[in-house]
Amino acid sequence: MGCDRNCGLIAGAVIGALMAVFGGILMPVGDMLIEKTVKKEAVLEEGTIAFKSWVKTGAEVYRQVWIFDVQNPEEVAVNSSKIKVKQRGPYTYRVRYLAKENITQDSETHTVSFLQPNGAIFEPSLSVGTESDTFTILNLAVAAVPHLYPSAFVQTIVNIFIKKSNSSMFQKRTLKELLWGYKDPFLSLVPYPVTTTVGVFYPYHNTADGVYKVFNGKDDISKVAIIDTYKGKKRLSYWPSYCDMINGTDAASFPPFIEKTRVLQFFSSDVCRSFYAVFGAEINLKGIPVYRFILPSLAFASPLQNPDNHCFCTEKIISKNCTLYGVLDIGKCKDGKPVYISLPHFLHASPEITEPVEGLSPNEEEHSTYLDVEPITGFTLQFAKRLQINILVKPGKKIGALKGLKQNYMVPILWLNETGTIGDEKAEMFRNQVTGKINLLGLVEITLLSVGVVMFIVFTISYCTCRSKRIN
Repeated sequence: MGCDRNCGLIAGAVIGALMAVFGGILMPVGDMLIEKTVKKEAVLEEGTIAFKSWVKTGAEVYRQVWIFDVQNPEEVAVNSSKIKVKQRGPYTYRVRYLAKENITQDSETHTVSFLQPNGAIFEPSLSVGTESDTFTILNLAVAAVPHLYPSAFVQTIVNIFIKKSNSSMFQKRTLKELLWGYKDPFLSLVPYPVTTTVGVFYPYHNTADGVYKVFNGKDDISKVAIIDTYKGKKRLSYWPSYCDMINGTDAASFPPFIEKTRVLQFFSSDVCRSFYAVFGAEINLKGIPVYRFILPSLAFASPLQNPDNHCFCTEKIISKNCTLYGVLDIGKCKDGKPVYISLPHFLHASPEITEPVEGLSPNEEEHSTYLDVEPITGFTLQFAKRLQINILVKPGKKIGALKGLKQNYMVPILWLNETGTIGDEKAEMFRNQVTGKINLLGLVEITLLSVGVVMFIVFTISYCTCRSKRIN
């Protein structure tokens, strides 16, 4: 009986040791299996999980818009007073609901090209009003004249058409007109060919963004979804030096196996430049652990604060020799129009920019941009893209509607919050196919290792104790 007991203890210790060894072996083997599976499913080709979600996003994406309604247009135009604005919104549109088009694989370069169709559907139930709501906003066409026609002689001629159309510095427009376009009365009188339709997002409907060409990851998964060319070019032709480069992905996904130390680079065609995001926090999104990467304030900093931004400062006068921060002049990619982007409510902007405007309330929680990325696959499962569109207005002595101004104004037109979150059904599928299996494998590894070590120690001690008693 003593032999049976000792044999049982020895067997228990051996089994525990084997379990611990198996658990230890399973860790690197399991990691290799996970890596192999992710590398296979993250490739952008027919039949993979990544490709299905990439062709048409599984999340519902909404663009919320808040309009800055000007409360004192006459005081500003006549006395050059501070602009008083009142934020009105949100007005919500569903966007990015159309699948990518003209998808073409290139087996030689391991790239895939595509067009992203644009479309927007108004969502009344998610909006505070209708597309017929009216606002007092800047006259976009009149404000652009001093920038497009710096010659005093040309301004004098253009002013004839501005007066004849009864156009002023500010105008009343409906939401639909402001966003998607309206026939401008002043431009309609100009006797030579010009685009007479004006709108913040015009043209948008029935257009497409691209052509994009991105790496499909077939030969190198570390390059998957990274943009190779945009509209056939590797550079934008808007900025000097490296600022003109098209970096990273379109932010819908990134190469897998993301670490917190990685800087995520992405290109945004609507603001004509590449951006980057840095790790901010770990978040649990519908049971899926994700890393939140945030757009840092340094992205809009002046060259004094962030020397890497020196090539984004393309003029010296308005920027006060590149010392102002918080706004970006994107006029070169908007046909010379004085369009500037910033974070909403001029978050992180110079006091000189915000001083002439009343009614702003910037805060990090509502106005910062972030990406929630699942680190193993690199898929963006939730995001919030928040930007403000502004127009620079300069005094125009030859323009009657602008001659009362005594200073430059950075006039906020609207800010937008474009958001998308993985749906409940997709989240459940993701948990079952990806994170659930990984967590289960990890649990099995830890259980085997822990139980095995405990069994080995307990049975070994018991065996030694029994043997010691027999000797005594």
